[in-house]
Amino acid sequence: MTMHSNDRIIRLKTVLARTGLSRSTLYRKIADGTFPAQIRISIHGAGWRQSAVDRWIADPVGYRAEDIR
Repeated sequence: MTMHSNDRIIRLKTVLARTGLSRSTLYRKIADGTFPAQIRISIHGAGWRQSAVDRWIADPVGYRAEDIR
């Protein structure tokens, strides 16, 4: 998966505000593959691609994480 030139990395607080999910629900959905997984941005930091979160917001019921193995 490549990052689009206009894509941003957003942090947890922004993801929670944009989706309305609680932290525990967000991480449960990641484990289930029904929400985009975060990406590592430093040793102690992680974030989400804004485009991936936008895809989930557009279709939260139909979203399935892409298998990138």
